[in-house]
Amino acid sequence: MKLTTMLAAGAVAGLMALGTTGCDKAADKGAKATAVKPADKVAKEAAEAKKAAEAKVAEATKKAEAAKKAAADKANAGAKTAAAGKGEVTFDPRKPPAGFTKCHRNHCHREGGGVASYAQVMKEIGATKLVGVPKKKAMPAAPKDVAAPPADAKKTASGLATKVLTAAKADAKKPGPTSVVTVHYTGWTTDGKAFDSSVSRGAPATFPLNRVIAGWTEGLQLMSVGEERRLWIPENLAYKGSPGKPAGMLVFDVELLSIK
Repeated sequence: MKLTTMLAAGAVAGLMALGTTGCDKAADKGAKATAVKPADKVAKEAAEAKKAAEAKVAEATKKAEAAKKAAADKANAGAKTAAAGKGEVTFDPRKPPAGFTKCHRNHCHREGGGVASYAQVMKEIGATKLVGVPKKKAMPAAPKDVAAPPADAKKTASGLATKVLTAAKADAKKPGPTSVVTVHYTGWTTDGKAFDSSVSRGAPATFPLNRVIAGWTEGLQLMSVGEERRLWIPENLAYKGSPGKPAGMLVFDVELLSIK
């Protein structure tokens, strides 16, 4: 074999070897890059996946609420149409319409929160007549001492004046500052005008004592179940001049019926 031929063959073999080694190194490098991801990239992908999952849940919740509202609207519309065919649509608070959980006093509680007055509910369902609600009685007449507490009224350090009208039994329970009480009451301004009365509505009222005016919170704790008492509540223990509320000193006759 000629020397030139041998040299050529050796050169070709050397080039092939170099090319193969370069490919192997590139393949190893690619494999390593594929096999190992930086930690920040993994965290980013996980955060994006979590965000996408939360978005799906929010969308599903939104659709469910929309479907629930649509069903309630459809039910009310159906009731309205059916009743309209009979000539009159009625609203009975004892049977809350679709979309409402409970109706009492003068309003209904909406599913999911919020309230609507009877007038609003009637408008929403297209009702033209309210049934099942006791007729209002006349407001009780103001007592003779409505203008100011009499000499025999007892006064507390806060300025609240009270007088027992009907005593309770000696062992009767007294409410605490957060007790839920059921009462009958009537309220007057000092000019003798009645502004609120559970007596005229024909149904007692129930509420927690930490969610009423300060004069009520203090005055009711002086009472026992079965007692009836008159309260003269100065303005600073009443509505404190709030717009739309009865102004000045207020007078209440309260009968404590029960405590929860």
